[in-house]
Order: sequence, then C-alpha cells, then structure tokens
Amino acid sequence: METIGELVRQLETDYIRGQVRTSEYVEECFYDDVNKIEAYLNSKHTSGETDSLGRDKPFFNICVAKKNIVARATDLDRKNIRAKARKIKDYLNQYIYTIHLQKWMDSSDFGKFLNLWGDYLAAYNSAVCKFVEQNGELKSMVIPFTRLILDPIDFESNPVVEVLELTPAQLRKRKGYDKEMVEKLINAVSGREMLDGMKKDTKSNYIKLYEIHGELPLSYITGKENDDDTFVQQMQVVSFVAGKEKGTFDDFVLIGGREKKNPYMLTWLIPSTDGSISLNGSVKQLFTAQWMKNHTIKAIKDQLDLASKIWFQTCDPAFLNQNVFSSIETGQVAIWDKNIPNGRVEQVNNTSHDITALQQYGMQWDALAQDLTSTPDILQGDTLPSGTAFRQAAIVQQEAHSNFDMMIENKGLHIERMMRDYITPFILKKMDNANEVVATLDAYGIDKIDLAYISNESAKRFNKKAIQAVLNSEPLPDLNQEQMGVEAELRQMGGVRFLKPSDIKTKTWKDGLKEFKADVVYEITGENVQKQAVMDTLSSVFQTIVAMQGRPMTPQEKLVFNAILNETSAISPIELAQANSQPIPAMPTLQVGQKVGVGNPINMQKQNAIS
Repeated sequence: METIGELVRQLETDYIRGQVRTSEYVEECFYDDVNKIEAYLNSKHTSGETDSLGRDKPFFNICVAKKNIVARATDLDRKNIRAKARKIKDYLNQYIYTIHLQKWMDSSDFGKFLNLWGDYLAAYNSAVCKFVEQNGELKSMVIPFTRLILDPIDFESNPVVEVLELTPAQLRKRKGYDKEMVEKLINAVSGREMLDGMKKDTKSNYIKLYEIHGELPLSYITGKENDDDTFVQQMQVVSFVAGKEKGTFDDFVLIGGREKKNPYMLTWLIPSTDGSISLNGSVKQLFTAQWMKNHTIKAIKDQLDLASKIWFQTCDPAFLNQNVFSSIETGQVAIWDKNIPNGRVEQVNNTSHDITALQQYGMQWDALAQDLTSTPDILQGDTLPSGTAFRQAAIVQQEAHSNFDMMIENKGLHIERMMRDYITPFILKKMDNANEVVATLDAYGIDKIDLAYISNESAKRFNKKAIQAVLNSEPLPDLNQEQMGVEAELRQMGGVRFLKPSDIKTKTWKDGLKEFKADVVYEITGENVQKQAVMDTLSSVFQTIVAMQGRPMTPQEKLVFNAILNETSAISPIELAQANSQPIPAMPTLQVGQKVGVGNPINMQKQNAIS
C-alpha cells in the first residue's frame, strides 16, 4: 500500500471478509466467531429474537455458567506471582525485587488486569494483552477482539490494528498528535461504529481512529520511496473519512514513528497446533450444544403455549371462521364434517405431549456441554445423586481439574513472559532511586530483610551513641542491646516494613540488582494446589529433620530430600540452605578507655572526627 491509510483499509476489509481454511472440511471466519461469542455471552440469538410467526425465542444460556467455572478454576492472583533467585548470593535481592514488584502491582491495578484477563481467556481461550508506558507508569490491559484488526493465522509477524473512539476533547488532549491534523479531523466527526460500519449508539461526537503497530515500511515515516523495502517496528495513528468522489478517502495521519517493542502480546489457555489464534474456549465449544438447547427449550415453550389455549371443533358449518378469543393465535372453530347438520361443539384435545422426551433430549446436550468443557455437576455446585460415594466425587473433581492445571501452567508461562519482556525492565528502570517503599512480606521474607536491616541499623545507632559517649567520656553502649531494640520495633510492625536502600547498605535499589534480571526465576503458582497433600509431605519432612538430631545428610539423602522439597513447591532447597547458614556474629563493644581502632564498628569518618 502506498499510504498507511490504504494499508489499514485493506487490513480491515480482509479481516471482516476473510475465511480461514485449516483443512479440506474445516473453514472458519474469525470475525464471525468473535461476534457469535459476544452474542452468546449476552444471551442473544444470531438469527433474530423471534421466529417466522413472530413468537419470542428463549435463550437458555449454558455458556456463561461454563465460562465462569473455567475462570474460577484457572484464576491467578498477585500473591501467586513470586520471583526466585537462582543463586544464594542473590537471595536477598529476590525479596528486594519482590517489594518493588508488589508496589508496582498495587499502583498499576495489576490484580484487576489478572481478573479481566482470566475472564476473557475463559470465554475466548485467547486474549491479546497490551503493555504501554503512560505518564511514567506501565499500564497493562486486555484489548477485546471486537476492537482489533489482526491476522488470526500469524499474529506475531503481521501488523495489529486497534480501533479507538475518542471525543474531540479527548483527541485534543493526546500528547504527540499533530494538532493541525487533529483540528482538520474534528471537522469530519462521525458516530461510534462497529468494524462493519454499524452504529453503536446515537451519539455523533466520536471520532474513529486506527492505531497500528508492527514492522512496516520506513517510507510511512520518511515519505521517501527508496525506504519502501526497509521495514522497522513502528506505531501509526490514522483516521479517514469518505471523499467527495465515490471510492476515495481523505486520510489523517495524527502521529507516527519508530518504537522499541511491539506492545501487544498474544496469550491463550490451550494453544492451537498450527500457531494460529484459537477461539476454542468455553463458548465456541458449545456453539452446537447451545443452539440445540435453545431449540429444545423453544419446542417445549411452543407446546406449553399451545396447551394453554382453548380450541373447539364442531360439524356445524354455522360456526365457520368464528373466533371469540381475540388473544388466541389461530382460535377459529374447526369444522370436521359439513355433511352432519346441527352437530355438537366439542373442545379440542390439545394437551402438551412428549415434554419428558424433550427434557431428556435437552439433558443429553447438557451432558455433552459438561464433557466438552470439563465442568461436571460437582464443579457447578450441583448435588450429586443419592448414594454417590465421596471418593468417587473427589476423583471426578480431580480429573476435571487436571485440564485446568494445564491451562494454569500456560497462564503462568505467559505471566513469566510478561515479567521478562515488559514488567521487570520497567521496574528495574524505576528502581534507580533511594525512595522509601512499604512492603508486606511472608515470614521467611521478613526474616531475610530483617537480618540485613537489623545488622545495619543497630550498627548505625551504636556508632552514633558511641561517638557521643567518647566525646562525653561516658560508657559505651552495648551493641547487643541496640540489636534487641531494633528487633522489638520491628515486631510491633508485624509483616509490614518501610525500607530505604541505605537500610541494607546500598546507594540505590538498582545497585544490588545489576545481575539479578538474568538470574531470576519466576514461579507462578495456582490456588487449586492440593494443600493437604503438601502439608502431609512437609510434616514427613519435618519429622525426618527432627529424627536426624543435627546429623548432616549424606549426599544421597540430600539429593532425595531436595527432590521432595522441589515437588512440593512450598520450600526451596536454597531457602533451607539459607536457614542453615550461621547468623552474622555480633560486633564487639568498645570499653571505656579502649583506643578507637580500625576494628571497631565506628566508621572511619567519625573516628577521624573523634581523633
């Protein structure tokens, strides 16, 4: 395409009309599937809300319940995201980084993002996430497929277009946009529209923009023809309106330029084998089951409606075409024999029939829906039939969750990629300061932070008091007493800590994390871990440690012991090694009359002042 506007229009046309053929008998339209999923999530028929006779069609939604089960079963929270050090020397840095990670997740509403992301994945199976820096903050968001124009076969290698709709006021506030071009575009305002041009509402003061990211010709930026064959990662925002002549458009390029990284990231619960975007989530899997369930409910409804009406029949032609019930659908008196005069009037037997058969037929589709989405009755909270053994119910639940465990693992892999590509680089960049941060850590994390903090803080207090004592010829303080005082203050704070880099002997937070980025391991744990099994294992491990009575393990015992700990994922062997390490020895106290020397805990600058 010669211009970015032509490229966007071509991409939009191909996306709406494009068909994807994966085999001889499988042909799908990604755009149609997205719209059908949206319709089913909102209990809307794609064939209209009434039948050919104008009767309402019920929508007996079985998709939303299944989607909610998948969302709950694969849920991940902020507390499930932990950074682990590969080396013992970086173990303290692990907790320092965790403090800043938790701070960022709180300030950026990352927990809300995880909930929205999980709910969208449960419905669609795939989701496109976006990470952008705005006003010095990293924002994470889920972009709905209804706002995207993309290539469903090869997402990574093709441009991605996001549709934006802004008011003139919002458009004028956008930083970096060409002000002159913005004013020209505002004069051609249109209402909010779907991708196919259908109006969303009656408001007419919204402007449709196309934000495109991808490797595009450099000529879109430079305007030079010799740059047509040079492709660079870039971002462009363009809008267009129909021109005066048919088939022509007036393009408005509001901003354009290079960018370091594509902000979009494709995620999924279950990937497709060919690398394309898979929409086989809890809704698309139930397309047929939902249609047949609606069909069955509609048949039952029609029978019950018919049975609620009163019909008559007679052989007397005098009643022909008479209808005394204006609310009845057909309602006229039926003539069944014109040759018999003055026949009696009888009520027609129109009671409902085969309702039970229809209900059983619908239950078959319910069972199929459970099989397709791995959501048996027990996961829906339904009471199992009388006489069902508890062990059987537990096995069914465990087998159903095994499929969700695989989904959780895939979500964890995606979060790890988010951390490495977007979040950790941003956090490390923001950590180049000495600002105080507040953190809430687990018991072991607090112990590791306190070990460094208490030693440093007690030494500072001791030095300050020791200088005053020497200057005033008073007895020197006791370092052990200073340590106990710091510990007592920390105990009153519970699990909350307020820290600065100087508390752990570094100039800035970034100083201690120079090599941490390459050596960090991200552990994403699920909430549906069988805690009872983990507790049983840890209890056995504890009994083993007690039984050893301080005896060191043999290499064979240590190998098996570490393997058990790794399987539980509750305690790392590195943590155990750190717990076995000796505490920092107490610093000697300076007695009255003792000469101040290099080995004393008073720093050299203060020693010189005393001298």
